[in-house]
Amino acid sequence: MIHREQDIINWGIARNLIGPTGEATKLGQQKKTEEEVRELYDAISRVEFGITEYQEEEAKPDVRDAIGDIIVTLVMQAQMWGLTITECLDAAWDEIKDRKGRMVDGIFVKESGNKELCGGASQSASATVQPKP
Repeated sequence: MIHREQDIINWGIARNLIGPTGEATKLGQQKKTEEEVRELYDAISRVEFGITEYQEEEAKPDVRDAIGDIIVTLVMQAQMWGLTITECLDAAWDEIKDRKGRMVDGIFVKESGNKELCGGASQSASATVQPKP
């Protein structure tokens, strides 16, 4: 278990997000994660794109807060699926630990067998899921 994971779980139970009477939904929690990821993107992009006079040291508190908030939402999501963040990290590590690839425009592009994928994150599969009638 990562440091503070149980504190986060207890916080979510106390606020009726998760647990036996938890009211948060998996999709709702995913939307919250996306909101927090947008906040991280905003903080990073202000520095990377020079949108304001915002300097990297000034961005650190916002970046730290956003990353922490993302982790909190992921702990909640994991709990909703009966998982722990440690389980999820271990599974991710097992998947990537031997991965090979190269950097393309600042993004790690993994190799897939003998065929290398192109485009990195821009080619990630995405689909619009329609609710069941």
